[in-house]
Amino acid sequence: MHEMGVVIEIVKIADAKAKEEHAHGVKRLVLQLGQLSALVPELVEACFPAAVYETLLENAELKIEVIPANGLCLKCRQVFHVVENEFECPACGSEEWDLLSGKEIIIKEIRVW
Repeated sequence: MHEMGVVIEIVKIADAKAKEEHAHGVKRLVLQLGQLSALVPELVEACFPAAVYETLLENAELKIEVIPANGLCLKCRQVFHVVENEFECPACGSEEWDLLSGKEIIIKEIRVW
């Protein structure tokens, strides 16, 4: 479970940003995780309480938004959902495509008080 290390780094970044803003605490942290980011949202949620212990995020709500894996077919230029279409363009059947989104790990929002 590599999620713990990633969550600890995310919390460090959010905690430092909250301290820069002279916040008393963090109310809410919103993360965007790409569908192919290799992070399992349920495991990120499970790691979160331990990672925020004795930080400004200790009582923060965690919200996770999953970014779909979209690809651009190199043959017919169709944009398609890669996972739903089993890594094959639904328009022409090609397996040659570029990934447009789906590997991101983004701190979207840090709401402080």
